[in-house]
Amino acid sequence: MHEEGLDAYYRIKDEVTVPADPALLQPRDYAWLETAQREAEAASDPERAPRLLLEVQGISCVGCVWLIEKVFQKQPGAGRIEMNAQTGQMRIYWERGEGAAFDATAFARALQRFNYLVGPAGAATQPRRSESRALARRIGLCTAFAMNVMLFTLPVYFGMERTFAYAPLFGTLSMAFGTLSLLAGGGYFLNRAVRALREGAVHIDLPIALGIVGAYAGSMLGWLGGREEYVYFDFVSAFILLMLVGRWAQVVAVEGNRRRLLSRQPVSPRVRLLGADGSATEIAPEQLQAGQRFAVAMGHNVPVEGRLETAEAAVSLAWINGESEPRVFRAGQRVPAGAQNLTRGELQLTATQAWDGSLLAELLKPVAREGYRHRLLERVIQGYLVAVIGIAALAGLGWWLETGDGLRTGAVVTAILVVSCPCALGLAFPLADEIATVALRRRGVFVRAADLWPRLERVRKLVFDKTGTLTLEIPVLLNPEAVARLNDDEWSALLALVQDSAHPVGRALHESLLAGGRGAFPLAGEVCETVGSGVELDVWSLGRPGWRVRSKPSDNATQPESVHVIHDKLPGDEPVDVVLAWAGVEVARFHFADQARADARDEIAALGRRGLEAYILSGDRPAKVAALMDALGLPAERGQGGLSPGEKAGWLDTHDAGHALMLGDGANDSLAFDRALCRGTPVIHRGVLARKADFYYLGRGIAGIRALFEVNDARRRTQQTLLVFMVAYNLLAVGLSVSGHMNPLIAAILMPVSSLLTLALVGWGMRGVTAR
Repeated sequence: MHEEGLDAYYRIKDEVTVPADPALLQPRDYAWLETAQREAEAASDPERAPRLLLEVQGISCVGCVWLIEKVFQKQPGAGRIEMNAQTGQMRIYWERGEGAAFDATAFARALQRFNYLVGPAGAATQPRRSESRALARRIGLCTAFAMNVMLFTLPVYFGMERTFAYAPLFGTLSMAFGTLSLLAGGGYFLNRAVRALREGAVHIDLPIALGIVGAYAGSMLGWLGGREEYVYFDFVSAFILLMLVGRWAQVVAVEGNRRRLLSRQPVSPRVRLLGADGSATEIAPEQLQAGQRFAVAMGHNVPVEGRLETAEAAVSLAWINGESEPRVFRAGQRVPAGAQNLTRGELQLTATQAWDGSLLAELLKPVAREGYRHRLLERVIQGYLVAVIGIAALAGLGWWLETGDGLRTGAVVTAILVVSCPCALGLAFPLADEIATVALRRRGVFVRAADLWPRLERVRKLVFDKTGTLTLEIPVLLNPEAVARLNDDEWSALLALVQDSAHPVGRALHESLLAGGRGAFPLAGEVCETVGSGVELDVWSLGRPGWRVRSKPSDNATQPESVHVIHDKLPGDEPVDVVLAWAGVEVARFHFADQARADARDEIAALGRRGLEAYILSGDRPAKVAALMDALGLPAERGQGGLSPGEKAGWLDTHDAGHALMLGDGANDSLAFDRALCRGTPVIHRGVLARKADFYYLGRGIAGIRALFEVNDARRRTQQTLLVFMVAYNLLAVGLSVSGHMNPLIAAILMPVSSLLTLALVGWGMRGVTAR
């Protein structure tokens, strides 16, 4: 920020800032964006500026909008930019012609440096469809209708006589605006209630719809019969408005978290298909067939299993089997699908299978997930409906037998349906959900699925992946003072050697160098790699001990002190040493090891005290899993190593997946995700699990998981209090209605009072989580 002169961001940003994601330092393919820019320029009018609609992951506040606009204005040939923070989209315009050199890919890479990822828009030319935006439009209309109903009803409450010249007109206008409220807002709940009944479910919208229909039908009968004391159109319009506001509050918080992620990941990088005559054509990975020869660029994944034709290659299998250490393959060996190319330059392979039969295709296959039914809430709603309808029927029968007055009987039934409005269910419950979602966002946890809350009630076990979930994605530098000791020349050389590296050790060193805050530039020149050994640039080298090193460092070299700094590594995990050398002389030695996240042991112990058992399922070596179990203080029998993606899913199938929360970060966890009751991920830049997850949590720790359960405890207690209040309120209100003492004026007072009380109860119940 400081280097780019963008310090003002810190004065206008939100109080909570999303932590930097490892994605900002990782190679990312933008070939799709180059194609999109060419197509936009070809399709646009020559007299007008080309434009492109894109999505941005990471927008959280007005500061983000300001920052993105400033970065765009710094690009050569940039025109104007239109940001929509609500939808997470931007439309960019650029200049064309001689001297204009706008590069959309360069702009995307610049944003990536600031922790924003660019992706294709979810729709070609239209913003994402949003339920909250549709509800906001309904709220706007119903607010206007409700105000007009109130305008023409208030004279009645203030003593307007029926003989007043405009009394019939006012009554007719109230009916008309009440009807419009029913059509504009009530239809939302009616349609959802009917749809739920067709699916055999009892939804929270059913009692809301019943209250709306009952109040409107009774009011219409009173209006037609000329009995103003039975007309509740003001209640109908106000009730619909309140229910819409409650639903909007619930939906908008979850949608906001979803919009932080790209709705559609870029298409898979195209593969270069190599012909026997040396020609090359680009095809989609899905078109690969067995026997075809293809190339994979650095940082990209091998789409199908293939026989390596290149002499040797270093690849990472962490994404597909959880192995934390890169592996070196030789010519003739089979490289599995999903392996990431860590070698500088492209790999050449011969496919041994088609895409449809590859492991990667299976892991990336979308799986439909049924919505979760909240059985307890359904039983509450069923009890509410039986009680209200039963009391209304019995009261109606009693009044009919007693008076024989059909209109009076209808008025009593209508009053019961009106005053027994489910404000606690329709307004306060969604508000509690919204407050819980916002409170978690402040702690770095982002809820994506509205049905997460009832699912959490059933969770009894936590199933963790190891690499990238309980440990960090990259190894930890155990002696950071070695980087601090480097002089400017050594620092520049090391930066040049690692800045474009996809290797985990290279990425870890790159992070450490950038965190140092020096202003030196990387050394110029071409970096060459010896697979499995290291990289070199002119007289500088970085690699395994003994490679390119001919002599020990001198006394005044920046050699770190002895290896006693490795005390934080996982037990049984050997550290990895990497040596920086100049002209064969060792300059610095860096020590790396896998390391559990700093708070993992304490957090897992705290979760255990809540009665949640923790398990670890990993594709990494069983010895490394056992070492992690010991470091975290977990029983050895709860850890499983060397598991394939299918074996992870199979373990859940046989160990009560219906009570499991699965936490993972890679494609190898995808099948297990599909089995678990709940799922969360700490990694969002890959896009695979983020789209399946019920929630995601960011940062270098796992405290967000405990926060999720703590906030849900407060939410559950608040909603239980609301249910008690709802019962007490309905006993009073329905009692008045049954006795015939209810009228529109009392109902008009009771409804806002009860609504305000429920809101106060929500604020009081959730005060503990909002204060943090």
